[in-house]
Amino acid sequence: MNRTRVVVIGAGIVGAACARELASAGFDVLVLDRGRPAGGTTSHGEGNLLVSDKGPGAELALARLSARLWPRVLAEIAEDDPRAAAATEFDPKGGIVVATTEAGASALVAFAVAQAEAGVRTERLSAADVAAAEPALTRAVTAAVRYPEDAQVQPAAAALALLGSALHHGARLRTEAEVTGARVRGGRITGVRVGGQVLEADVVVNAAGPWSGPVSARLGAPIAVRPRRGEVLVTMPMPGVVRHKVYDADYVGAVGAGSGELQTSAVVESTWGGTVLIGSSRRRVGFDDTIRPDVLGAIAAKAVRLFPALADAAVMRAYGGFRPYVDDHLPVLGEDPRLGNLWHATGHEGAGIGLSVGTARLLRELLTGTPPSMPVDEFTVDRPAVLA
Repeated sequence: MNRTRVVVIGAGIVGAACARELASAGFDVLVLDRGRPAGGTTSHGEGNLLVSDKGPGAELALARLSARLWPRVLAEIAEDDPRAAAATEFDPKGGIVVATTEAGASALVAFAVAQAEAGVRTERLSAADVAAAEPALTRAVTAAVRYPEDAQVQPAAAALALLGSALHHGARLRTEAEVTGARVRGGRITGVRVGGQVLEADVVVNAAGPWSGPVSARLGAPIAVRPRRGEVLVTMPMPGVVRHKVYDADYVGAVGAGSGELQTSAVVESTWGGTVLIGSSRRRVGFDDTIRPDVLGAIAAKAVRLFPALADAAVMRAYGGFRPYVDDHLPVLGEDPRLGNLWHATGHEGAGIGLSVGTARLLRELLTGTPPSMPVDEFTVDRPAVLA
């Protein structure tokens, strides 16, 4: 049995997925979190498992790998803990991307064609198709594309299911355990410091999400992962009003924007409980967790243009969270070239829920010397955007 000692920093969904893969492979895994499992970014997202928002390239390949893995991973979890698997509310309901201008329609169609050529399942929808699929959607739609591979989970429950599976396979968890430094010998990390104690490790995985930058600096190998904030509105239950994940084609541009200024787009979907989640926003404000009414208003206005029925919706709450942002908009996955035994699994920005299981599978393959399921060259740590 492989008893390599691995410390995973971060008990969000990426850290939990990594812990599960490595524990299943026989590694001696210890998960550390500065707070509680799924208590940071993971619990402040919408739970999207998307291929629809990614153009051809490495991130799309990772999204497609993850889309294939999610049902398998949840089926494996269900064998040991059916209730945990059910609590994830995995819903392969598909997504619909719409444009409401002629320019938007041209861009959406071209984007969908490129995705289809890369292997993504896409379906052009007529006006009648759109009305049948989403009766409450505005009729001012100039183009619409359905993505059957898009899905959704309840993010915190999904993270806890993955973490529970890791613990079932022998992993251990320490909460309220903030990493403050590293022990280094011969250019390799051999342990991490927590509360004056050194926890020995043969491998350390930095999966601290938006906090990966500060954590990496404490370990002596800083990477340029910064927080990018987003907000979500939650309505009172409105069963049947929204049937798929629906978003305006502007969302893709907001995801890929490099500006630190506010970016908003209409992203609307329902949960199993009938509430409607309304997003989304992106802005770089450091770790300032202030919820701004003007941002919520901008999100709501765009959502109402897509779904006029939302104008009368009662908003139950609003929440915001931080996403791990990298300037080139690609995840960071691999061993740090400056400090041996330190691995990073972070930088997924708003796609971490969906990409978590694929990231974890690749990490397991890389650490065990197994040929990776897809090329990982574009995710390596030694690229300019990460070491900037």
